[in-house]
Amino acid sequence: MRTDIEFPSRGETCRGWLYLPDGRAPGDRHAAIVMAHGFSAVKEMYLDKFAERFCRDGFAVMVFDFRFLGASSGEPRGQVNPYDQHEDFRNAISWVSQRPEADPERIGIWGSSFSGGHALFLAAFDRRIKAAVAQVPAISGWRGAVMAGMKPMLQQMLDERAKERTARYGSAEPVYRPVVAPPGEPAALATPDSYEWFLKGAGRAPSWINRVLVDSTDAASTYDPGGSIELISPTPLMIVAAEHDSLIPIAQVRDAFERAGEPKALHVFDCGHFDIYDTEPWFTRAVELEAEWFRKHLG
Repeated sequence: MRTDIEFPSRGETCRGWLYLPDGRAPGDRHAAIVMAHGFSAVKEMYLDKFAERFCRDGFAVMVFDFRFLGASSGEPRGQVNPYDQHEDFRNAISWVSQRPEADPERIGIWGSSFSGGHALFLAAFDRRIKAAVAQVPAISGWRGAVMAGMKPMLQQMLDERAKERTARYGSAEPVYRPVVAPPGEPAALATPDSYEWFLKGAGRAPSWINRVLVDSTDAASTYDPGGSIELISPTPLMIVAAEHDSLIPIAQVRDAFERAGEPKALHVFDCGHFDIYDTEPWFTRAVELEAEWFRKHLG
């Protein structure tokens, strides 16, 4: 059973869905999984498929849009700030912890891509989280650029952003950049598979808008959620990664995983970053492993 829900977060309203298992008896309290999407994406972009699978295993599943995106409130639209999104995740955990259908001692977090980085960060610092799944997770924007030999390009981009910031200082008008664009055109996520996947996902998600604040690209480039991965243990951590990820170097994921403490698990699929969301066999393999991890560690 899925119902629409909303909860307050820093003066705005986050909106989403709450899934509850069929056939539950009055008074049943279920282990809960809190989920949100990656960079600029909204819940209709295939998160329902993951939530439905987890719910079939008896979990209460909360899926929500971050502030400034999708069904949630907040202006200007298209603001993607990891630290704001951490607060939304924390408030979602607080909200579900107070629900009579959920067991506050058995809460898991699930994030993917940019929000996979949030899952890593929050699992390191919020012990209300009893199990974490980070799918094709952001590890470090700037470290990834260095590992890929793109430090000069990163510095050039940051210098350009600094000039833009100075030029628009004092202006009330937000400055936007496309999330994705055809190959060769500037975009926040400038890879061909990003363009293809977001355009396809937009067909399921009318609320998704193909633009983010320019400041959001700064935040993504300097975000370093993998820097605290050593602190996650003893919270159980599963990472599901893609060998041919165009956005997050697999070497970066392996390096971060090595620094994490037990209990932990890493599964690397022979696919690209976006295949895990909706392409077989990768979606089924990923969601089954993730469901098993939550069953094992949340009960």
